[in-house]
Amino acid sequence: MANETAERHLPLKADVLEIMLAIAEEPMHGYAILSHVRERTQGRVALETGPLYRRLRRLLDDGLVQEVEAPDDTGGGDDRRRYYAPSELGRRVLALEAERLETVVRRQRALGLLGG
Repeated sequence: MANETAERHLPLKADVLEIMLAIAEEPMHGYAILSHVRERTQGRVALETGPLYRRLRRLLDDGLVQEVEAPDDTGGGDDRRRYYAPSELGRRVLALEAERLETVVRRQRALGLLGG
């Protein structure tokens, strides 16, 4: 049942996957997510502020993301900042998406479309 619930969120769009991966590393606020995704994807996944917050709202509504307390290392920071982390369901979705992508890569290698 838990995997059935998680599977209905697949496949993840590229920007959603990158948001989820960013906050899986550590809880982050919106600007940190934008910066992290931009850096990690070398700008290939273009996130803008408005769409990011719409995605986060949808992920919250779907139960894939949760708001969490600011990490201790933020030095107090801005009380208005909201920090996000994957929920338990969100982590299951990420795991299933990783398995799905691994299968795609394996098939492409078998077809000779990828090296290694």
